[in-house]
Amino acid sequence: MSQYSAITGWGMYVPEKVMTNADMERIVETSDEWITSRTGIKQRHVAAPNETASTLSIAAARQALERAGIEGKDLGLIIVATVSADYPFPSTANLVQHALGAQCGAFDMQAACSGFLYSLSIAHQFIANGSVKHALVIGVEVLSRVVDYTDRATCVLFGDGAGAVVLSASDQPGGLLGFTIGSDGARPDLLWIPTGGSAEPATEQTIRDRRNFVQMQGSEVFKFATRVMGTAMEEALANAGMTADDMDLFIPHQANLRIIEAASKRLNLPSEKVFVNIQDYGNTSAAAIPIALCEAIDQGRVYPGAHLGMVAFGAGLTWAAAVVQWTAPIATQENSYKAAKAGVKTGTHAEQEKVQV
Repeated sequence: MSQYSAITGWGMYVPEKVMTNADMERIVETSDEWITSRTGIKQRHVAAPNETASTLSIAAARQALERAGIEGKDLGLIIVATVSADYPFPSTANLVQHALGAQCGAFDMQAACSGFLYSLSIAHQFIANGSVKHALVIGVEVLSRVVDYTDRATCVLFGDGAGAVVLSASDQPGGLLGFTIGSDGARPDLLWIPTGGSAEPATEQTIRDRRNFVQMQGSEVFKFATRVMGTAMEEALANAGMTADDMDLFIPHQANLRIIEAASKRLNLPSEKVFVNIQDYGNTSAAAIPIALCEAIDQGRVYPGAHLGMVAFGAGLTWAAAVVQWTAPIATQENSYKAAKAGVKTGTHAEQEKVQV
């Protein structure tokens, strides 16, 4: 018998080192004004030499497990979404599984920035059909290792970090209500790392040509993203039997502030219903949405009964969207205070009056 799949735990980790736009000005020909006006990014976090996709994942995962009130041995599945794994193989998920003391299947999901939502939809299937009771879904990136710091068009965009959720079987209505995933592989060169795979193995020449770093045709990706973000979210909402008006909080992929604004306008959402933290982290690819979710919770903008819309796009090209009705108890005095100060909604789904302060 199918079951509901609910987020019961959440956690995030970002490296301590912060690289501001002023720091970028000393590395490449750019400016804070240029970066901010075109992307909305003010800073990004950068992994230390001893930090990897697995170490970031483990830190976020332990936080999520603690909040869910379970241990690694209770997990039935681990999925890690990343394009910057520790190694070509084994998977980063294998390393996470061992570190957490889990005794379950574990694999990586590669759908670029859409990877976390792809992974969430997969974990949901395992729970809905009764195969597992608890699944750990992680989005993580260490993109500082694969960006070209001589390319001012791309190096300013990306940051490192990890976000994780525990998805659990539940008899309570709610959780993941609807989703959609999609891809269009006609133009992989729009956003890719050309070398290092079976199509173009790394050689001294490809490395000299810097083909082992991220390359992007920014204007084409921008046009694709502004088109697909809104339509994908609408499709996931329709699959959940809802419309954009039913969303209490929109958590879009944090790639570019102008793209977020275009998607919000398409969905006719006021700014108070849109979560944005790109200014603090840049584009952390698969980690962006789970990090944003954790921060939204910390700010008191997520509450039991709230309907959350999440959407992402990425290399491939790929896209994914999901609708989640929040069911986990998270209301705290601290969160309520933060929400009140921000003038945003708190309480149950039936108590959605804006807080007066």
